[in-house]
Amino acid sequence: MLLPAIARRLKRPQPTSFLPLLFNSTAAPTSSLSPLRTRPFLSFASASFHQTVVLQYQVTLRFNFSTQTITDPFELIGDKNHAVSSPEPAVLDSFKRAADLPTGEEGIAFLDESGIGADHNLVHSLIWELKEEWRLAFLAFKWGEKWRCVELKTYELMIWVLGNNRKFGIGWTLIRDLHRSSMNIRQAMLIMIDRYAAANDAGKAIQSFNIMEMFRLGPDEEAFRFLLRALCKHGFIEEAEEFMFLNKKLFPLDADGFNIILNAWCNLYVDVLEAKRIWREMSKCCILPNGTSYAHMISCFSKVGNLFDSVRLYEEMKKRGWVPGLEVYNSLVYVLTRQNCFKEALKILDKVKETGLLPNSTTYNSIIRPLCELKKLEEARNILARMVAENLSPTMETYHAFLEGADTKLTMEVLNQMKIAGLGPTDDSFILVLTKFFKLELAENALKIWMEMKQYGVAPDLKHYIVLVEGLAKCGLLSKAREYYSEMISNGFSDDPKLQKMLKKPVQGKQAQQKQWGKQAKRCQSPIHKKGGKHRSSTLDRTNRKV
Repeated sequence: MLLPAIARRLKRPQPTSFLPLLFNSTAAPTSSLSPLRTRPFLSFASASFHQTVVLQYQVTLRFNFSTQTITDPFELIGDKNHAVSSPEPAVLDSFKRAADLPTGEEGIAFLDESGIGADHNLVHSLIWELKEEWRLAFLAFKWGEKWRCVELKTYELMIWVLGNNRKFGIGWTLIRDLHRSSMNIRQAMLIMIDRYAAANDAGKAIQSFNIMEMFRLGPDEEAFRFLLRALCKHGFIEEAEEFMFLNKKLFPLDADGFNIILNAWCNLYVDVLEAKRIWREMSKCCILPNGTSYAHMISCFSKVGNLFDSVRLYEEMKKRGWVPGLEVYNSLVYVLTRQNCFKEALKILDKVKETGLLPNSTTYNSIIRPLCELKKLEEARNILARMVAENLSPTMETYHAFLEGADTKLTMEVLNQMKIAGLGPTDDSFILVLTKFFKLELAENALKIWMEMKQYGVAPDLKHYIVLVEGLAKCGLLSKAREYYSEMISNGFSDDPKLQKMLKKPVQGKQAQQKQWGKQAKRCQSPIHKKGGKHRSSTLDRTNRKV
């Protein structure tokens, strides 16, 4: 069942004990601050699906760490509805100047002399605003601590920031301080578990869970489930499964635990083989799948275009007395549309309403997205009109679906509609468009979009330059690629070995380049644009004006 477990243990670094940090007041200095600042993480890694368990494990170690800096901690600290107001620019400037002083004590003295009045909300908002520069955030925390303006939720936010920047030692000293003050440290411990998993250290995430008992926080079932979800979310699905089986005496196996593992394979990594294996394991352990189990499996089969198994499980689900929810119907309309069963998908949409459920934007996006992938833009527009008629506004996913199937003219129209709707376009929107045009070898179209980026308030970053330079090089436009690579370096981005290797190829002659550009110009007139592009664009415009 867990064949790669031995190999994983060999790869996994042995966790060192961090218990001294909890009980030794000299374990980590918290009273002084270095003037040096850390740069925010630049994350541009993307997940991909893998066929083997071992390969999956190796790749997620690289992928997950670089994607965890910018996230939302409030769900972790039990404050989902919390809104943080931004501090005044002058206050932020004072903190940045204070951080440049030699010691933290001098920085705090400078803040006191600046006349800034400390209160709970200001300290909390400062830490959130400075979350990417942990030293500045910690200065705000220590300043607030001096004036007794630090609440439990502020401790938890600071621990999240420290964990997000791999400063776990300082985080443990804060937990120790909370414990000594007889404050509840349960949420803080859960944050540490999640941040260890985010930092690709499953061993210490598990160790953190195990030492909860030392604080008289007996590991309860909710915390156990939290650990499993954290491990799965950050790529340690096998470790989560192994830990679940190792603790089956303390936490008996049930459908809810299996569903956490199943959800990871079905919805996070979309690995049908692993999902089927977990389904069989449930049967071997005499665990009957519940409605959530069926929803995960149907979602997985739907994502890979397996219409037969999606419908089969849907029928089996109903026979066993589980009532399909909207998530199941969303999966069905997606796979039906993707497999050219558009009429049947519309029938499912009507059935959703008959059951008393209300279709949401995800439901309509589940039809629009595959239609756009199939270049059936007219049908996609009709569904968009139906969506708007039901008072459902297009989402980012809606617009991105149209961007996937649009030619240059329609792409510009969709970008304009996104701007009007207040949904971007974002960095990812332009990454999507550039990648699409280069995949179609429409380099000239990609360059036109590049020139339009700044008009939408999007400044090219390293991700955009990499896509542009690599795309131009693969299209044979090495001279142009070198030009933009030089621009990338002049804008302060570091050299990229992969791009440098691509750009070392011989430059094409002038005549060859003109021939290449001629080919690009011919490709710019896509079939969509030739077939009544003007009429189709106006249809989308009329539809979106209703939003």
